Amino acid sequence: MAGLHAIETASRDEIAALQLERLKWSLAHAYKNIPHYKKTFDANGVHPDDLNDLSDLRVFPFTAKDDLRANYPFGLFAVPRDQVVRVHASSGTTGKPTVVGYTRKDIDVWADMVARSIHASGGRSGDMVHVAYGYGLFTGGLGAHYGAEKLGCTVIPVSGGATERQVQLIQDFKPDIIMVTPSYLLAIADEFERQGLDPCQSSLRIGIHGAEPWTNEMRREIESRFDMDAVDIYGLSEVIGPGVANECIETKDGPHIWEDHFYPEIIDPGTGEVLPDGAEGELVFTTLTKEAMPVIRYRTRDLTRLKPGTARTMRRMDRIRGRTDDMMIIRGVNVFPSQIEELICKDPRLAPHYCLEIRREGALDELTVVVERRAGEADLTACAAGLGRDIKSLIGVSAKIDIAEPLAIERSQGKAKRVFDFRKK
Repeated sequence: MAGLHAIETASRDEIAALQLERLKWSLAHAYKNIPHYKKTFDANGVHPDDLNDLSDLRVFPFTAKDDLRANYPFGLFAVPRDQVVRVHASSGTTGKPTVVGYTRKDIDVWADMVARSIHASGGRSGDMVHVAYGYGLFTGGLGAHYGAEKLGCTVIPVSGGATERQVQLIQDFKPDIIMVTPSYLLAIADEFERQGLDPCQSSLRIGIHGAEPWTNEMRREIESRFDMDAVDIYGLSEVIGPGVANECIETKDGPHIWEDHFYPEIIDPGTGEVLPDGAEGELVFTTLTKEAMPVIRYRTRDLTRLKPGTARTMRRMDRIRGRTDDMMIIRGVNVFPSQIEELICKDPRLAPHYCLEIRREGALDELTVVVERRAGEADLTACAAGLGRDIKSLIGVSAKIDIAEPLAIERSQGKAKRVFDFRKK
């Protein structure tokens, strides 16, 4: 892959025509080859031939994570198992893992999408890419790896963990780009400073961050500590992996969705009604070109909105505000970790390392925000009181603030766990 692909700057009419052609194929492919989709389409009285316009997709049934678990392990494959060249899976921490499969063509498309994403981030052939996403069944590491190689980059396949070694390799190999979760990059920054090194003096000039929601305040923290550009990559295993959407370095105004391969919708998470562009709701994806495991109207649980394209003609998605399954309900108030992260990152006395603890005292829920102070900050009584007031006035819930010592909160080596619910189920 070299340079910008023509479809990235095609007209909206050209993109829509391609989407309609590919969507017809994907619906027919799923209906013909996957019993689950034939059953659900028939039960809802719809057939692939009913799609004559992109808006007709709204009458087709959704796919949820429970559907993937119910068809574990290979029940949603649309090709014979011997045509599947790779299998990935989620961790399965909340039940059976969700399994996804790829044909050789799927792997090539995925690599193209990640290469396109790295290029949009400012990466070019010959750049050295330090991949600190986890390898294995998680799609992050291998997805980033194949995409970087497809673009013509030199890949350093470090994976997650061993933070001291991460710093050593960055110092020794001098990579241009790092692909890593934003929370783990901050742990790497802490390790730089623990060793007496200045992260701003490292060779890194671009960070490509995903796998967890992060705020613009977190972006500013990363960019100031490393003196580099931090851009957002979006993806999820059920759709393909990382590379479904990516920010462009020249605008950094939300990930552009690669709409020639993934058709997005925004729905009301309660009713399932399709919402217009600009309205916030749950993000839904239909794959347009996947062979091994097409997914039709997959409910991501991510809350965002669709916006017009800027650096590319393909639509952008706003930053993920949270997930419907990450939302905390505290005394009737809906609270997302990203709302609290935004307030923490605005205070220079506080480090961007935090967790949220929920307990129930009698009949009432209690929220405790545990956040680290920065090194050198001493009496933070007024700081804690101010954060508590901001949470109450801006989010609408009372919270106890516990300011911890530097490095007191356990560092994640992948996706950060923010919420700890100690309420009895």
